[in-house]
Amino acid sequence: MYSIIPKLSVSKCSFYCVTVQDIYAWIEQLSDLRTAMKYSTASQERVFIVRLEDGDILHECIERLAQEENIRCAALIALGGADEGSRLVTGPEHGRKSPIVPMELVTDNVREVTGTGTLFPDEDGRPMLHMHLACGRGDHTVTGCVRRGVRVWHVMEVIIFELTGTDAARLPDEKTGFKLLVP
Repeated sequence: MYSIIPKLSVSKCSFYCVTVQDIYAWIEQLSDLRTAMKYSTASQERVFIVRLEDGDILHECIERLAQEENIRCAALIALGGADEGSRLVTGPEHGRKSPIVPMELVTDNVREVTGTGTLFPDEDGRPMLHMHLACGRGDHTVTGCVRRGVRVWHVMEVIIFELTGTDAARLPDEKTGFKLLVP
């Protein structure tokens, strides 16, 4: 059995005849290039309503609260202000090249922020926040990871949704050098 698959070009349309077996072989080759998604399930437990104060360092405060309240896993949302001098990781310098070299942006002024993140223990059982913030001022917004230190300007509100019933953790990954979520 043959199928007709169009190959489009700017000036004309041409056609190739291929077998259905060829199409299945192409699909199989493409699916071999992808890796399988990993997941687990969890249940929501306590919800924490947090107000961070002027000068607080976002990830340090959240990780300290997680230790004090025995929060192992959580999802978070945040909004408020980031102070001048806050540090964000804004991507790798060279896409997929190895080794991965993070780019850092230091804010030059106060910014309005909103963000979302997750909290899971690392290989030593310590809570580790992974959160990205969109930080805007005027008509310019930059987005990045808070790991390098985002300092609160006046106030930041954080809602923490505790997750239980999962063994998910952030474990070292040799290929990337990151601590990756292992559901």
